Amino acid sequence: MFEFVPYLAPLFVLLAILASAIRILPEYQRGVVFFLGRFQGVKGPGLILILPGIQQMVRVDLRVVALDIPPQDVISKDNVTVRVNAVLYYRVVDPERAIIRVENFAEATSQLAQTTLRSVLGKHDLDEMLSERDKLNSDIQGILDAQTDEWGIKVANVEIKHVDLNESMVRAIARQAEAERERRAKVIHAEGELQASEKLVEAARVMSSEPGAMQLRYLQTLADMSTENASTIIFPLPIDLIHNLIKSREQGS
Repeated sequence: MFEFVPYLAPLFVLLAILASAIRILPEYQRGVVFFLGRFQGVKGPGLILILPGIQQMVRVDLRVVALDIPPQDVISKDNVTVRVNAVLYYRVVDPERAIIRVENFAEATSQLAQTTLRSVLGKHDLDEMLSERDKLNSDIQGILDAQTDEWGIKVANVEIKHVDLNESMVRAIARQAEAERERRAKVIHAEGELQASEKLVEAARVMSSEPGAMQLRYLQTLADMSTENASTIIFPLPIDLIHNLIKSREQGS
C-alpha cells in the first residue's frame, strides 16, 4: 500500500496545476492575457486555459456601470455657490486599452467626471443649471466620452441629480419668482384694458354712425335696470327728442 504513495504525489501536483490553469469567464466578462508580462490577447467568454507562472489574466466586466459622482462645490458664472451631484453610466468597450493604458479605469473615470462636472457647470449661470439640465448633461457626456475613449471606455449618459442651494438663495429665488408672477399679472391686466378700450371705441364709432344702434342700446339698458326688485323709477325719453334738444341748443349757441 505504501509503495503507491510516490506515484500519487506527482499526480496530485499535476491535478493542482491543471485546476489552477482553468478559468471560466461568463458572457459579460473578458480576460486580458499576458505572456511573461507582454500582452498576448483578449480571451473569453467560456473556458480559458492559463499556464500558471507564465501567463496572467485580468478579468474585465463589459456591463454598464452606474457611477455615483459625489457632491461637488461649484461656483456658477454669476458667483453663486451650489452643491451638485450626478450619476455617470459607462462601460468598457476595449478591454485591452482599459487595462494597459490606465492603472485603474474605474477610479480614473470617477476623478475625471468630478473635475469635468465642476468645470462645465462653472461656465453657466444658476438659472441655466436649474432650467437647462438636458443641455448640461449632454455637454458633460460629450467631454467625458471624448477623453475616456483613449482608455477604451464609452460614456453612455450623465444625469445631474441634485442642485442644492443654501437657504438664503432659496428665499431669494422665491422672491424673484413671486415678482415675476406679479409682473405677468400686471401685463395681462394691461393688455385686457387695452383690448377693452379698443372695443369700446369701435362700439362708439358704430353707434355714432347708426342712430338705430343707439336706440337699441338705450332700450337694452332700460330692460337691464327694470328688474323685479328695482327701487328706481325710470321715465324713458325718445332718443330722437334728446337728439333734437342737443341739436337746437348747439344751433342757439
